[in-house]
Amino acid sequence: MHWLLEPFALGFMRRALAGCVALSLAGPPLGVLLVLRRMSLTSDALQHGILPGVALGALAGGFSLWAMGLGGVLAGFSVALLAGWLARASGGREDSQLAGVYLVALALGVAIVSATRGVDLAHLLFGSVMAVDDAALLLMAGAASVALLGLAVIWRPLVLESFDPGFMRAVGGRGGVWHLGFMGLVVLCVVGGFAALGTLMSVGLMMLPAVAARHFAAELAGQVRAAVGLALVSSVAGLLLSFHADVPAGPAIVLSAGALWAAGLLAGPRESLRARVWRPHLRG
Repeated sequence: MHWLLEPFALGFMRRALAGCVALSLAGPPLGVLLVLRRMSLTSDALQHGILPGVALGALAGGFSLWAMGLGGVLAGFSVALLAGWLARASGGREDSQLAGVYLVALALGVAIVSATRGVDLAHLLFGSVMAVDDAALLLMAGAASVALLGLAVIWRPLVLESFDPGFMRAVGGRGGVWHLGFMGLVVLCVVGGFAALGTLMSVGLMMLPAVAARHFAAELAGQVRAAVGLALVSSVAGLLLSFHADVPAGPAIVLSAGALWAAGLLAGPRESLRARVWRPHLRG
């Protein structure tokens, strides 16, 4: 009990936990929808795409968290919009255009950070629980709150467009508008998590629980609940690992989420290796 409770007697650990709880409530539902829409790697592209905006925000705002956050949001929106426009203009697939745009954005961000003195690249990429002060907590909780409210507004048309986009087009459901709004919420959650998790790890708390949730529930609502629960467990376990093993918070939380995903894949009640082996045994 001492090993479990001692870290959270410290203020910065409690702030980190509160911020991660907020992100655990908002990010995994978005991740479940990304999996449903077969856009799982889109979130990875967006988390890389925010780096130049975060770096420019640090230069312009004197390492202000809000300046870096605003820069990250603008960069993420720009990457998503540019990839969509290029896909429509060229007739190609949006995922291929997104891959090209985010790679250029990532290289630009690393070049800006490397050419700037006083910017800790490791901190931007991997995060630190020490960085979760009151401003960071407000950013994380604010981004999560806006994302949750926005998702509640667009949930029904977004789910319908995910399952049957042809029907949405037939009834004039403006599927493109819902898609754009959804991408904006994903960008917001990615930016909200970069202070504690880093720009390379912030999407881990969104996607790994969402991927693991399919091994614990069949229906969409059940997968959302399972993903949120797995994200909460990953947050606590990752912060404890970060504190006791002195590793960055981002990788620690993502490794914890990865361990839960591996457990679900191996022994979960649905679509797991155990379930595949057990069914033939029962039939026999």
